[in-house]
Amino acid sequence: MNLHQFTTKHQWLSYLETLHLKTIDLGLERVNKVAARIGVRQFACPVILVAGTNGKGSTVGLLQAILASAGYRVGTYTSPHLLEFNERIQFAGVPVSDHALLEAFHYIEQQRQEISLSHFEFTTLAAFHLFKQASLDVLILEIGLGGRLDAVNCVAADLAIITSIDFDHMDYLGTTLEAIGAEKAGIIQAKKPCVYGDVTSIASITQRAQALESPLYQQASDFHYQKQGKTWSWHNAQQRFEHLPLPTIDLQNAATVLQAIDLLKSFFTITRDHIEQGLNEVFIPGRFQIIQDSPQVILDVAHNPAGARCLTKRLKGENKPKKTHAVFAMLEDKDHQNTCAPLIEMIDVWHVASLPTTPRGASAAQLTSMLRSLNKQVVYQQYSNPGIAYQNALSQLEPSDRVLVFGSFYTVAAVFVALQQPV
Repeated sequence: MNLHQFTTKHQWLSYLETLHLKTIDLGLERVNKVAARIGVRQFACPVILVAGTNGKGSTVGLLQAILASAGYRVGTYTSPHLLEFNERIQFAGVPVSDHALLEAFHYIEQQRQEISLSHFEFTTLAAFHLFKQASLDVLILEIGLGGRLDAVNCVAADLAIITSIDFDHMDYLGTTLEAIGAEKAGIIQAKKPCVYGDVTSIASITQRAQALESPLYQQASDFHYQKQGKTWSWHNAQQRFEHLPLPTIDLQNAATVLQAIDLLKSFFTITRDHIEQGLNEVFIPGRFQIIQDSPQVILDVAHNPAGARCLTKRLKGENKPKKTHAVFAMLEDKDHQNTCAPLIEMIDVWHVASLPTTPRGASAAQLTSMLRSLNKQVVYQQYSNPGIAYQNALSQLEPSDRVLVFGSFYTVAAVFVALQQPV
């Protein structure tokens, strides 16, 4: 195959799908070899690893916003993307260019030689190569799946953040919270601090931190937050902030970030003003994103039970609409029933869609059957894709109604595409 014939990002990304027998193949042996070969296991700037079941994107986003407010140049790596692959690799909040991406892909293809890499391993190494070339003050890397065996975990890090532990990807991570916690805790590195953003204590996380002599800071034990009307407060043993502005992200994740910022003070100078600016400016597309007020339209990538519980909590904090419509589609390998259970009583009409853009998509018929098992009187309509479902839902809304789009990154992405089309 003549790789010089690849002139577009999409040609490269399609090619990368063919490189490895398994789409997901956890393990660091292959990626470590190539990472060592190209010199990306250590970086000159501080590195922060972020793992967890939910809240990773919000945590990365707020960290980036606060550090950028303080004048630092931040590199971020996240996944998945919503519309364009370039969103995953950002420099000072700006996605990487197609040109730079293509050069990085070509470089990794040359350097991997005989080593087979999965799509995610290959693109992660390409990202690290790009970060190595850049002038950065700090690098924030989101774990793709789990932690211990994820490709991102091949780098040396100065701080680990575990946002939350809940049930997801159980085929890969285990069927108990302790097993899942052990996988996430794999990002903790010897004598380097870890912030754990969940209130549920997990012995496997505590034990790894103790074994590695790594200081562990847990939400509700070592740091605390409280919402107070239109502001919130945060404190740990050394510091207290009152009357902070409410961000668009969940406060549990915001509180986790403030503990991380406190631990980074040996690297960076960050004031309350920088924190407030970050809280005011942080924006992560598809995370409880309100794109319209009358009728209200909310986009949220919640795709597992924990995400749905968080979404339910935030919906209850909004003004109650006359009716709530849901545009809903999920991947087949997700926990449909426990994701929808918290929301079933809040939704008046379900606009259920298939996901034709991915072979992993569940069918509308499959999802409808699940909804009927939760509530035999459920009101639903079925569609071939989320974009059509969204346009039909909009046509049925009154100004005092609300439409919620959720279930998958693919669902929200399809509606973003529909929003760009004339109605």
